Amino acid sequence: MSLTDDFNAAAARMKGLPQRPSNDELLQAYGLYKQGTEGDVNTAQPWAVQLEARAKWDAWSSRKGMTQDTAKEQYVALVDVLAAKYG
Repeated sequence: MSLTDDFNAAAARMKGLPQRPSNDELLQAYGLYKQGTEGDVNTAQPWAVQLEARAKWDAWSSRKGMTQDTAKEQYVALVDVLAAKYG
């Protein structure tokens, strides 16, 4: 399987976890997913009072400069850990 296939399979596994991961784990996954699919953050930073949007933006922004392939590899590894923990 290619990295893209592994990444897409991991995204499907993430959605199908029987138990919800912690917010920190979800934010890690979100940041890696966005970096893997879109590259560096390309939107304006949300206001601090927009808590959920700001947390997601910060998680994505923290991956700035990481290649999309590296983000995909780390996402797949994180989903493997979460599937073992929650699946």
